[in-house]
This record gives sequence, structure tokens and C-alpha cells, in this order.
Amino acid sequence: MEGDCLSCMKYLMFLFNFFIFLGGACLLGLGIWVVVDPTGFREIVAANPLLFTGAYIMLAMGAMLFLLGFLGCCGAIRENKCLLLF
Repeated sequence: MEGDCLSCMKYLMFLFNFFIFLGGACLLGLGIWVVVDPTGFREIVAANPLLFTGAYIMLAMGAMLFLLGFLGCCGAIRENKCLLLF
């Protein structure tokens, strides 16, 4: 019974970290799109320079969540305490 509970927790932890990984990937992709796309967002961003700073903040947060989710997934599958604590 105890082994089943630990196995369930392992896969639930992997699942939650995978959702964080996907969210970080979406934020990273959206941030890259806003910064790189020359026609889509330039007129909106040019009206308010604070929005351009927000695009870089979104890019940084996406990269951080992407890395955090990836390391969490690896730590959950390998049952590595160091990666999970990071």
C-alpha cells in the first residue's frame, strides 16, 4: 500500500511539473513572438514603451518556468531530491 501511494505521488509531481513546463514554454514562445514580430505588435508596443519592457519580463519568466518545470520533471522521474528542492 505504501509503495502505491509513493508511486502515485511521484507521477502527480511529474504531472504538475509538466504543466509548469508547458506554461513556461507558452510564455517563452509568446514573449519571443512579441519581441521578434516586426508588424504584429510594434504599433501597440511603440505607443507605450512600458509594454516592451513587459515583453522582456514575460520572456524571462517563461524561460525561468521552462527550466524549473524541466528540472522538476527530471527530479520527479528520477526521484532526485536535489532537483526537486531546486
